[in-house]
Amino acid sequence: MDSTPSPSRASPFDMVSSALGQYIPRCGAAAAAGAAEPRGDSTARPRVRADPTPGRQEQILGAVNLDRDLRITLSNLDAPVFAGVEAVTGSPFVALLPPWDVPTVTRRLRQVLETREPHVARVQRLRRRDGSELVVSMSILAAAAPQEGLTVSLIAMARRLHLYAAETAIGTSLDIGETAQSLAESLLAWGDVAAIDLDFAVWTGEVVTEQPQGRIRLRRAALVPERAWPDGYVTPGDDLPGDASRLLSQAIRRDDAAQAIVIPDREAIERVLGSSRLVRALVPGDRAAGVACIPLVLDGRPPVVLGVAEVWRRADRPFDDNDLFDLQELVARTSHHVDLARQHQREHTQVLALQRRLLPRSGGDTIETASVYQPATPDSAGVGGDWVNSFPLPDGRTALVVGDVVGHGLGAAATMGQVSMEARALLSAGLAPNEVLEHLDETVTLLDDAETGLAAGYSALGSTCCIAVYDPVSHHVALSSAGHLPPVLVPPDGPAGPVAVCPHPGLGAEFALREPFDVHAFAAPPGSLLALYTDGLVEDPALSIDEGIGRLADAVSTVHPWDALQPAARRVVSDLAPVRRRDDVTLLLARMIGYRKGDTATWRLPARGDAAARARTLVSARLGRWRTRDDTRDSVLLVVSELVDNAVRFADGPLTIRLIRAGHGLLCEVGDTGNGRPRLARGGLLDDGGRGLHVVHGLTTRWGVRWTDTGKVVWASVGATGSAGATGSAGATGSAGSTGSAGSAGSTGSAGSVAR
Repeated sequence: MDSTPSPSRASPFDMVSSALGQYIPRCGAAAAAGAAEPRGDSTARPRVRADPTPGRQEQILGAVNLDRDLRITLSNLDAPVFAGVEAVTGSPFVALLPPWDVPTVTRRLRQVLETREPHVARVQRLRRRDGSELVVSMSILAAAAPQEGLTVSLIAMARRLHLYAAETAIGTSLDIGETAQSLAESLLAWGDVAAIDLDFAVWTGEVVTEQPQGRIRLRRAALVPERAWPDGYVTPGDDLPGDASRLLSQAIRRDDAAQAIVIPDREAIERVLGSSRLVRALVPGDRAAGVACIPLVLDGRPPVVLGVAEVWRRADRPFDDNDLFDLQELVARTSHHVDLARQHQREHTQVLALQRRLLPRSGGDTIETASVYQPATPDSAGVGGDWVNSFPLPDGRTALVVGDVVGHGLGAAATMGQVSMEARALLSAGLAPNEVLEHLDETVTLLDDAETGLAAGYSALGSTCCIAVYDPVSHHVALSSAGHLPPVLVPPDGPAGPVAVCPHPGLGAEFALREPFDVHAFAAPPGSLLALYTDGLVEDPALSIDEGIGRLADAVSTVHPWDALQPAARRVVSDLAPVRRRDDVTLLLARMIGYRKGDTATWRLPARGDAAARARTLVSARLGRWRTRDDTRDSVLLVVSELVDNAVRFADGPLTIRLIRAGHGLLCEVGDTGNGRPRLARGGLLDDGGRGLHVVHGLTTRWGVRWTDTGKVVWASVGATGSAGATGSAGATGSAGSTGSAGSAGSTGSAGSVAR
C-alpha cells in the first residue's frame, strides 16, 4: 500500500519530504557516499551516477535521511557538486559540519523532531575530505509517514541561485536584527565570517536623511557563524570602538561616494587599523585573513549609508572582481529591506513607548497592583492593541481597566491611547463603569466612520474592554465588560474562579446587537486577588478557552498573600503564556487591602431640616476619637454641614454620610437620591443663597461628584490632619479609586441643583 499521504491531507512540507524520500534510492542497506560501498558487492544499491550530459552535470540537489538519534540512514549526494562530502551510513549527520556549527545545527534538528515544523532554506557549510567547504542551502523537514526521523535537503548554492534565494529570504522579516542576520548568513557563501554593522540611528529606527559628519557610531547587528569568539571581539549588540567606526565609515565613503573596499591580508589590516585593540575588536581570529567591506547604501539624493557589511576570508582565497561584484549586487538588492526594518523598528518603538506609558505605576495604600505586558513577536506588524491601567480616582477609589484594541501598529496604538485616556477621564469624572463603556462604544463607532476622516483605513470595531472599580471602604468591586474575558477572583477564604460577568458584544457592535451594559457588583474582602488579562494569556490551540481560564485561576491561586506581587505576575505569565505566541500577553494583578475598620465611619440620616446639626454632632464625636487637630475639625464640620444642607434642599430620601481617615487627610462624602450636579454659582455679595459650594471649594483640596444606581455622592477632601497620636491609616486620599460604593447613598432627583 502506498504510504504517501494523499494531497488532500498532506501539508506542502509533507509532500516535499515524501518526494525527497523517493529521490533517495533504497535498494540496499548501504547508503554511504562513494567510497563507503564495496566495489564488488552485487547486492549494494545502485548508485545514482552523474550523467555526462551537460544538463545532468548541473544537478545541485542532495538529500539525507536521519533517524531520531540524528544518524544517517540513507543519502543521495552523488552529484558531482557534492564530491568529497562523505555521508556514511550510521555516522552522525553533524560529522559533515564545521565544528563551530555543530551546536546550532543540532539544536535545529532536534527542534524539527519535536515540533515537526520545518526549518527551511538556511545557508550552511559542509566539510569535504580535503578540508575545503561547500556552501549549501539546507532545509530540515520531518520525514513523511510512515518513516520516522528527518529528511535533510541540501542544495549546492550556485552563485546566481544564491543571489536570488538570499534576496527572497532577507525580506521576510520586519525585525531589524533578523534582517541583518539573514543578510549576514547570505554573505557567508563568499567568506568564512560575515558581519553587519549598522549606524546606531538605523538600529534604533531613527530617521536617517544623510550620513552624520564627525559623529559616527556603528553597532554590530549580526555575526555568523555562531561560535565562541576571541576576548574583546565585537559581537552582536556591541558598539564598535569609536575610532573603528570612523575608520570604516571614512573608508567606504571615499570621495563622498560609498564604495566597497578590500584589504587583502592580515598585515595590511593591521597596518590600516594601526592599533592592537582595534585588531582584537574587528579581526575574528589570529589567522591570516582578508576582508571586503561593502556599504549598505539607501538610494537617494544624496545616497545614505545605513551601515557596513564585512566578509572575512582566509588569505589563501583572495577576493576577485567577480566575488566583489556579487557581494555588491546582493547588498545593493537588500539594503532597502534594512531600511524597511528600520522604519518598522521606529514604529515599534513608538507604539511600545505609548503602551508602556499606559501601564500602572503603583497601587497606593488601599490596593496593590502589578502588571506584565509582552508583545507577541518582535517582527509582528507592530505592537498589538492590548492595554492595561490602574489609577486612583479622586474620591478615594481605584479603577482597574484592561482592553484589547483590534489590530497592530500605529492605528491600533492611536485608538488604544484615545480609548484609554477617555476611560480614565470619564471614571475620574464620577461615571459608573457601564456608563463609561457606553461612551467608549460611541467613540469606537465614530473612529470607524470613514466620513469623519479619523479611521484612515483602520477599523477598531470589535475592540474589548473591562472596567472594575474598587471601593476600599465597603470592600466591593463594581465591574462592567464589553466583550472581554471575565476577570479571575481569588478570595481570601474560597476557591478561585472567573467573575460571573454578563456577556456583551465588543465596542462598536452593530446597532441590532447593542444591549445596555450591565454592572456586576461583588465583594472583595481584604486579601482578595483580582486578575484582569487579555486573551493572549489564556488562548491555546490545544485547549478550550474555559480550560485556559481555569489554568489561569489555578496559577493565580498559588500566589501567597505575602508574595511580592510583581514577581508573582511575571511567574504567572511565564507559566501560562504559549511558547509560540500569536497575540500579545497582558496581565494585571490587584491585591485588595482597603481601609481599616477604625479609619471609616458611616451614618444614614433622614433628609430633614435638622440633618445638618445631627451630622455635625456625629462627625465631631468621631473626629474627637481620632484626635484630629482643632482647625481641621472645624473645616470638616463646616464642609459636612454645607453638603448635608445642600442635599436636604435639593434631594429627597435618606442621606448617607461617610467619613474616611486617609493617611494625610480626611475624605467626607454625602450621598443623596438627587441626580442634579452641584455647581459653583456666581452670586452677588448680598445674596442669601448660593454660597455653600464656595465654602466647600475654599476649605478643601478637591471635591467632586460620582453617580450611583440610586443617586449621587458629593465628596470633598480636607487636607493634612496632624492627629496627635493617631496611628497611620491604611489608606491615603486618592490612592484607590472607582465608581459608586455599596455603602454610599444613592441619587436621582432634582435636576440642576445649585448649592445654597
